[in-house]
Amino acid sequence: MRGKKEGILEDSKKVKRLKEKAMKTSIVEGSTVSAGISMTSSFITPFALAIGANSFHIGLLSSLSGIAGPLGQFRGSKLMEKYSRKSLVVISKSLSIFMWLTIIGLAYLSSRGLFGIYLPYVLILIYSVLIEFALGIGYVAWFSWMGDIVPQNIRGKYFANRNRITGFFGLVFFLGSAFLLDFFKTKGYVLLGFSVLFFIGTVFRFSSRQLITKIHNPRFKEKDGYYFSFLDFVKRYDNYGKFAFYQAAFYFAVMISSPFFAVYMLKDLGFSYTTFTFVAISSTVFYLIFSSLAGRFSDKYGNVKLLYISAVLFPLVPMLWIFLKNPIALIFFPGLISGVANVAFVIGVTNFTYASVSPQKRGLCLAYTSILIGMGVLFGGLIGGILIQYLHITFMKPILFAFLLSSLLMIIVSFFFLPKIEEWEKIEKMKGFCIDLHHPLRTVTSDFKWLRNFVYPRS
Repeated sequence: MRGKKEGILEDSKKVKRLKEKAMKTSIVEGSTVSAGISMTSSFITPFALAIGANSFHIGLLSSLSGIAGPLGQFRGSKLMEKYSRKSLVVISKSLSIFMWLTIIGLAYLSSRGLFGIYLPYVLILIYSVLIEFALGIGYVAWFSWMGDIVPQNIRGKYFANRNRITGFFGLVFFLGSAFLLDFFKTKGYVLLGFSVLFFIGTVFRFSSRQLITKIHNPRFKEKDGYYFSFLDFVKRYDNYGKFAFYQAAFYFAVMISSPFFAVYMLKDLGFSYTTFTFVAISSTVFYLIFSSLAGRFSDKYGNVKLLYISAVLFPLVPMLWIFLKNPIALIFFPGLISGVANVAFVIGVTNFTYASVSPQKRGLCLAYTSILIGMGVLFGGLIGGILIQYLHITFMKPILFAFLLSSLLMIIVSFFFLPKIEEWEKIEKMKGFCIDLHHPLRTVTSDFKWLRNFVYPRS
């Protein structure tokens, strides 16, 4: 009996060591894929504009990718019944690598003046449909996989730390890519610059594929009875269901504006690729700065409060874009606010999902949630693109009207859904944090003290 207990103890220690190693390897793998994304997907809108795309094409590019990814996730959740999670992630990464090599071929065709009017649509097909569908297959498996590796009590801290490290690498390569593109642009070879960029990014994506094979994959088997239909998921509309519908509606509002900030900078404001990149990465810089605080906040006070923070801040971003034109102002106002809002939203959504859904149903719930989000992204991006390209108004530019509409819809969605969503886990009360409209000075003083104690906790 004693030997059996010692054997079980030794096995548990071995599993613990494997999981700890897996978490470290996952950070390295995430850093390589972040670098790859920064040199490929992050420049897909500038590339689309370079080969002749307009605002409608950009809206289509963003919206179709929003629905193709979730459909891939649904397919991935079904494939998890037959194949290991690791194999699904590896296959999805392999397919996306091949597709990025075909996108490099589009740059060559455009430089030769071949099939000009068709190239934006071919890009939409390859990137928004094929690549996003392939990555969707792997994402749901990866999300389930990581949920079994990272202990529940440190998820906020771990994912905040992982996001900060991977985001740093993405930031560095995003900035370097902008200098590279501007160098090629000054020489008159901007499409060659995109080709070089995408090829290097694809090499990083291949490195990510190789690293993922070295990560421990805990034994996992879908149990009988785990499956339920998408219609059942929608009709149930429980606490998690409300959370899923909130994301869908919020993404719909966000997508009316967010895909077009790049268009606005490059076409309306005439920014260079370097200036565009500095503005674009500003939110990522602030995301990295505040990510550790968001992780600690999640572990201590829960995730719903993080969703409230993002709901207050996000509507300010497109509103500020209406009035600000200077790159410095765009960096330190909408960039800062967007960074804080993003980190609150990402950490809040990730950890709420892990806490709310059992491991057996996690993949399927994530897939169904992503389908709802994909519908929001699809219609939001399409409406934004149509408004900007075809709306004729005189009191403001159509693109600025889209920013205004997006901001108002974010406020309405948050007011409707967030009060209905409840925290799943037991959390501490935010002692010292209060809002008293009758005593504004007391409010500011108490909240400042709470923030100071949270950032610099007493031992």
